[in-house]
Amino acid sequence: MGIIREHIIHFKVIRGQETKLLRGLIYLEDGQQPTLQDFERCLRECGHQVQLEDPEQCVFRAYDESGVEYLIDVLENYQKPSRDPHAESLAKSFIKPDPLL
Repeated sequence: MGIIREHIIHFKVIRGQETKLLRGLIYLEDGQQPTLQDFERCLRECGHQVQLEDPEQCVFRAYDESGVEYLIDVLENYQKPSRDPHAESLAKSFIKPDPLL
């Protein structure tokens, strides 16, 4: 058995006109790629009652406790927005130093 690593998955929950970007955590052996079953297990552990809708696009159909249907799109190639060090530096320049620190 190899080294087990954490793997963060990003998914989009689509309910009517509302969309939320969320994430979940799965554990994989080093070098292993997540499967549809890994995604499904993660979504269930996050509290979503899901069934696979579109295996090619990795879309799941889910129902909330009142029976309202919604979709979950697993974003397999999600790229975090890159940080802009110049913008961060500028933002820090507006923060007053705390004299107690």
